[in-house]
Amino acid sequence: MGLRGKVAVVTGGTRGVGAGIARAFVRAGAEVVVCARRPPEEPVEGVRFAPVDLRDAGAVRGFFGGLARVDVLVNNAGGTPYRMLADSEAERHARVLELNLTAPLTASLAAYEQLRRAKGSVVMIGSVSGSRPSPGSAAYGAAKAGLEHLARSMAVEWAPEVRVNTLVLGMVRTELSHLHYGGEEGVAAVSRTVPLGRLAEPLEVGAAAVFLASEAAAYISGASLLVHGGGERPAFLDAATANKES
Repeated sequence: MGLRGKVAVVTGGTRGVGAGIARAFVRAGAEVVVCARRPPEEPVEGVRFAPVDLRDAGAVRGFFGGLARVDVLVNNAGGTPYRMLADSEAERHARVLELNLTAPLTASLAAYEQLRRAKGSVVMIGSVSGSRPSPGSAAYGAAKAGLEHLARSMAVEWAPEVRVNTLVLGMVRTELSHLHYGGEEGVAAVSRTVPLGRLAEPLEVGAAAVFLASEAAAYISGASLLVHGGGERPAFLDAATANKES
């Protein structure tokens, strides 16, 4: 699954999942450019950084216009604070939609001509939040549901020149895991809810992204690849009193 000679752009690739994706593409031999509003605190070796506010459509078009070639675009930038719907005005929730849905569309459109010339690939970074209730991050879940649908439609419109797929992520262990799950005790407790017994590592997400961008996935487009460790155990199984071992 080598990508030597290819140019990969990873949005939001300065930390966490994005940095793991960038490292995986470097290991696969690609030339990697990451873009985000702020530079990384710990630069990834072999990765070039460009400052870009992905919510600024003009800046995004200018960034891609300055690149000689784009073979792969990984739309990773995103995220959300914990925020119950009724605790904020619609405008604040709309900013979550803008970052997680509109920004990937903006970047994809800005990169389209280069991707088309290169017979390239787009990898959207989705979430299981887009396919199940997401209390405390409802706007984020809605955006990720829309992103997956956008990718499927884009795959049809842009075929056969550009392939478009989505990685649907479960929980990933990053330097910010404590904000979502608590300290080590919280991470361990959450890990026990995953069939594989642990959270994903950013490099594992990166490996899946490299696969979708590679020739090994040449006939895969419009697909959603689940990277969630087996999913979530149905809550009713633990609540039910039937079929329990004595």
